[in-house]
Amino acid sequence: MKKTSTRLADGRELIYYDSADDTVRDAVDPRPLDPISTTSEIRHDALLGDSVAIASHRQGRTYHPPADECPLCPSRDGRHSEIPGDDYDVVVFENRFPSLAGDSGRCEVVCFTADHDASFADLTPEQAGLVLEAWTDRTAELAEHPHIEQVFCFENRGAEIGVTLGHPHGQIYGYPFTTPRTALMLRSLDAHAERTGGRNLFDDLVERERTEGERVVLATDHWTAFVPYAAHWPYEVHLYPTRRVPDLRALDDAARTEFPQVYLELLRRFDRIFGQGEPPTPYIAAWHQAPFGDPRRDAFALHLELFTIRRTSGKLKFLAGSESGMSVFINDVPPEAAARRLREVASAS
Repeated sequence: MKKTSTRLADGRELIYYDSADDTVRDAVDPRPLDPISTTSEIRHDALLGDSVAIASHRQGRTYHPPADECPLCPSRDGRHSEIPGDDYDVVVFENRFPSLAGDSGRCEVVCFTADHDASFADLTPEQAGLVLEAWTDRTAELAEHPHIEQVFCFENRGAEIGVTLGHPHGQIYGYPFTTPRTALMLRSLDAHAERTGGRNLFDDLVERERTEGERVVLATDHWTAFVPYAAHWPYEVHLYPTRRVPDLRALDDAARTEFPQVYLELLRRFDRIFGQGEPPTPYIAAWHQAPFGDPRRDAFALHLELFTIRRTSGKLKFLAGSESGMSVFINDVPPEAAARRLREVASAS
């Protein structure tokens, strides 16, 4: 992998990640952009104990542009986008409309491919492996940021999820705090260790799923994918490396080599859940990594959570009163049935 860092016209950092070591990236951003000005701030909710990012400048962000005006496509034929070059493998750059900025953290955009009409599932294993290297490199870089405590790499796919740019891309958030979801996991981790004489909750969860097998979707030497016992979403898969590690930086070479095939297979199965003729399945894919300064980080387990809000053909799972008002999820699809369906739509060998 070759990494080339440059700056956009307004001072934001942009990084090319290329498979070929001899690739040259020297295009300059000619746009007359003013320096970025943000209003992002973090406010603490005294009642719930969590934090909320207030970012009013995001009201003016780009919203569903036509394909020929996509800001994530390469700059070509006299049209200048967020990427100055006329082609790229993988690109990461600072978000022009960040939810978090400065002392409040950092937001980055990850473009998986220059092909506007592709999706992550269309990538080759080599391309997917390069994205994994970019996620890992950004985690390592942001770990050195004085105001960042946790890094979250994720992808939103589909208009139903709220995606405003159709080009295949994801994001990376560097939070200045431990996120509420991770804090809940850490509390459960502590409680399990106390209850079981020091056993690790993540290890026990994965072992249980591999032993029972009913909810396992895909298992290899280095990864296990399963529908969780108490899945919140209609189709939800958690993917764990066999060797527990706290974040992407600690994955070994064997797990890195096997990841692209495993992940691409899961994404392709998601697109086949509801049968032929259905539009692409909307989903969120989210990497859960340990906070950097937490004393329990070595007990945390890196894992990816992949889920869709589509519950059946033509119908979405909306967060209504119980979910939005009280955080009590009601799932219409039994996890065992979801796992069975995801096994049924496996790629032909």
